[in-house]
Amino acid sequence: MPPTISGPATGSIAAWGLAALLLAATVAAPSAARAENTTMIRDDHGRLTVPENSPMAARLAVAPVTLTKPSRAIPVPGAIMAEPARSISVQAPLAGHIVSLPVAPGDHVTRGQVVAELLSGDMAQATTDEVKARAALDLARRALTRAQGVAQAGGGAVRDIEAARSTYLQAVAEDDRATARLAALGGQPGGGGTMKLVSPVDGVVSTVNTAAGANVTDPTAPLLTIADTREVWAVANVPENEVATIQAGQQADIYVPGLPGEVLHGAIAAIEPTLHADTRTLQARVVLPNADGALKPNMFATVTVEAPQSPRIMVPQSALLMNNDTVTVFVEVAPHTYMRRNIDIIYDDGDLCEVDSGLSAGERIVTQGAVLLNDD
Repeated sequence: MPPTISGPATGSIAAWGLAALLLAATVAAPSAARAENTTMIRDDHGRLTVPENSPMAARLAVAPVTLTKPSRAIPVPGAIMAEPARSISVQAPLAGHIVSLPVAPGDHVTRGQVVAELLSGDMAQATTDEVKARAALDLARRALTRAQGVAQAGGGAVRDIEAARSTYLQAVAEDDRATARLAALGGQPGGGGTMKLVSPVDGVVSTVNTAAGANVTDPTAPLLTIADTREVWAVANVPENEVATIQAGQQADIYVPGLPGEVLHGAIAAIEPTLHADTRTLQARVVLPNADGALKPNMFATVTVEAPQSPRIMVPQSALLMNNDTVTVFVEVAPHTYMRRNIDIIYDDGDLCEVDSGLSAGERIVTQGAVLLNDD
């Protein structure tokens, strides 16, 4: 029967077994470290060589350092505006009485559509002048023909033909004048004193400043305004301190609160040459298509301009190692051979970081797995 062990002896044997396990682990750890170190060789100059066929080499990624042109987003307040060249005021060229105004704000109109009708004494006079001039021209033409016929028959004097020709030429000039004036006023021959004002463009009636039954006494006052909003402007108010970074042709994103969830894109078409003295801002405009009319003039907008920066060296964050208070990277100095180098960084930009000094374009650095080389 085998002897039994109890009491303190049992505890001593258990302690001995635990110590043996720890000793075995301690011996095994250096062996594993030595096995791992065989994948990396360090020389007296601090260069680390990783054999091409080692497991560590497969975990390293090396890429060249390049110059990039990062852009900086500059958000500025703005607004949607109708193009001035596409916003036209309709005016009455003569004083008169409005007898019809068939349009209202918001109505869509087409080019040539009647938007107002006036009764004007001046238009009646212009129409009458055109009728009288046409009649005088017809009379002068017949008189010249008759004088030429009499002269050919030997019964008329030369001065009679000359007088008839002079009267005819004056009648032609008067007819041309009366016809041109009637056309300039928008009247038609035989139209009497009625004046029809038509829309010069396709667009939307934005404002109406009069009503049927009103008298027009000031020909310079606009009766209504028509805006062609198939194309509008997003006008950005660029502050004075950002003026130097904004140039025509730069891309911009436009966010309009009235169209939530939608971001519009365009390029800066033009920039005003003069600052606004009261706001110290410069206006830059982006032309936007608006076929569906969703963009309304005077809507608020935020215009974000992508301003490119000067070329600079940017490296991935994964390539950076912190060594005490120093930022370092591993530079490939020969195939599969690396050396630690101190660098100065300026700021982080997402996954990239700008390098101020310590690296040159074209050098190759470890971008993935650099921590495996960090044996200091």
